[in-house]
Amino acid sequence: MAWFLYLLECSDGSVYTGIATDVAARFEKHLSGTGARYTRSRKPVRVLASFELADRSSASSAEYWVKRLTAADKRALAAGVFTLQSVLPVAAVNDVAEDGERSDG
Repeated sequence: MAWFLYLLECSDGSVYTGIATDVAARFEKHLSGTGARYTRSRKPVRVLASFELADRSSASSAEYWVKRLTAADKRALAAGVFTLQSVLPVAAVNDVAEDGERSDG
């Protein structure tokens, strides 16, 4: 089963990073207040980007590294200025889906 790393733009200008198997359904949970605690107080505005990964382990690893980026770098990643592979350590790059492309969430 494919997993996705996704980036949400929040109402306070921050960028939330999460993982899910269904980004649209997870976004709806964030909107309804039943998602992550972070997005309960910083309402999500839109999905900036999502990236397909091979499995949950790969998605969790990518999430770990992307969460360490600045909001500006996360926005650059969403805009395609950076690739997901370029922000991950070499050991984690093999876990990115073969096409390595950004998925439109």
